[in-house]
Amino acid sequence: MDFALTQEHELIRESAQKFAEHEIKPTIAELDLQHTSDPTTLKKMGEAGLLGIGIPAKYGGTDTDYISLGLVCEELERGDTSARVVMSVHSGLHCMTLLQWGTEEQKHRWLPDLASGKKVGAFGLTEPNAGSDAINIKTVAKKDGDHYVINGQKTWISLADYADQFLIITKLAETDAKAPYAAFIMDRNTPGFSSRPLKGKLGVRAGNTGEIFFQDMRVPADCMLGQEGDGFKVAMSALDHGRYTVAAGAVGIITACLDACVPYCNDRIVGTEPIGKKQLVQQMIASMAKGRDIGRLLYYQVGWMKNTGQRHTREVSMAKWVNCEAAFDAANKAVEIHGAYGFSAEFPVERYFRNSRGAMIYEGTHEIHTLVQAEYALGYRSDKPLAQNLPTYPFES
Repeated sequence: MDFALTQEHELIRESAQKFAEHEIKPTIAELDLQHTSDPTTLKKMGEAGLLGIGIPAKYGGTDTDYISLGLVCEELERGDTSARVVMSVHSGLHCMTLLQWGTEEQKHRWLPDLASGKKVGAFGLTEPNAGSDAINIKTVAKKDGDHYVINGQKTWISLADYADQFLIITKLAETDAKAPYAAFIMDRNTPGFSSRPLKGKLGVRAGNTGEIFFQDMRVPADCMLGQEGDGFKVAMSALDHGRYTVAAGAVGIITACLDACVPYCNDRIVGTEPIGKKQLVQQMIASMAKGRDIGRLLYYQVGWMKNTGQRHTREVSMAKWVNCEAAFDAANKAVEIHGAYGFSAEFPVERYFRNSRGAMIYEGTHEIHTLVQAEYALGYRSDKPLAQNLPTYPFES
């Protein structure tokens, strides 16, 4: 198991870091303050080749591996969480799941436009009364000839107002399948679809989040991923991909906290010496460095497992759980180090604190991951091979 980054990895990291420096950081403070998202960021990410990361070249992608996807997420979140969310939703939840469950025809139909950024994908599982208990979703699809008629709604959907297509999970009406769930790729221009933004969020204020609605929406049967009854398995595998990108991004927040705190600690003088000389401050800085380095190892491991085709539900849950807690702790300490200034939007650590709290809720709450890890440790849960797997790296041409 070799986690040394290749020259290609380093170039990808550098490219993502430059993108964050030039396209995210200059405007993010104002966008966050105004609770406004910038849809041009999606186009710029596509033009920079970021949206094709982790997708094989035969489907229009960059032929880069899954560790590359993690590196991009880390650097984008170092700029701002809203940028990493795009990768989590578009690349992780949507494209990776399509790559895993789609037929060859479906992958050739949808992935090239997604990889180039011509189209943006999103994901819909959560509903007003079904979050962690996703099995209780109410959105329903009923077979009608060569279509399914879908009715219901999803909430807390990232890119709800900007995405061109959505991977949604529904219940099935009148089905003989063992599990009454299905997954569909649907276009936002389908009659019966509508969206509405959610306002007043604590964090990720520069990201678009909303609700999506389906009213007698007719979706062709060939837009189903997998078979009738596969929907819940599709959803859970999608969460594995999404959790990977969130875990990687959490390391970016920790690094951003260090970026802000190290110069502040050296420049801020109390008495006759910089506060970085104070042992309690050093303790907080050391804790951040620990979280960053452990977090990288955890998501590198998951990236390696993805590259080699291994089931990684336990490992990605651990990475998401540990890294997001470490990110929130680092942001909390960053505010502490900045004192009163940390309580002000004058410094970015206030934004990191708000943004890092959200990651402990989405893609599986802190409590859910605690239970998952306990069940693995106690032997109540074990991984079984999935019916379909992601292509291993290097990808076949």
